[in-house]
Amino acid sequence: MTVRFVAAVAVLASVAIHLTLWLQGMRSVHVIGPAFLLNIAGGLVIAVLLVRWHHPGSGVLAACFGASTLGAFTLASTIGLFGDHETWQGFSVFAAATSELVAIAAGLSILLEDPEPVRVATAAQQLSGTKRSERA
Repeated sequence: MTVRFVAAVAVLASVAIHLTLWLQGMRSVHVIGPAFLLNIAGGLVIAVLLVRWHHPGSGVLAACFGASTLGAFTLASTIGLFGDHETWQGFSVFAAATSELVAIAAGLSILLEDPEPVRVATAAQQLSGTKRSERA
């Protein structure tokens, strides 16, 4: 359960950074501004799902969120994305990258974690055909 909260906090940190950047002027960039809004909305939904939906799919969503967000910034900083060229400078860039790497790692960890353990009946219970709670 703790890994789910770590993933949710990492996703929310990325959302907060993108919201701050959007408010500081990214909203006026042609395609990137609306993409930031989609990122913010999607991140909020994923954070809620991480906490409320106990399914490996929420981990997949967190990992994909982190990978796609980090991948988009990497594209923007190398070859450019929709005419926008960014650089790896500033606190917000490294904080977002760190939170997205944590979201990827925690999301994959959720995907790989064991589901709730199945209670296995003892050999005596299997032979008698009853469970201890039924005998009482």
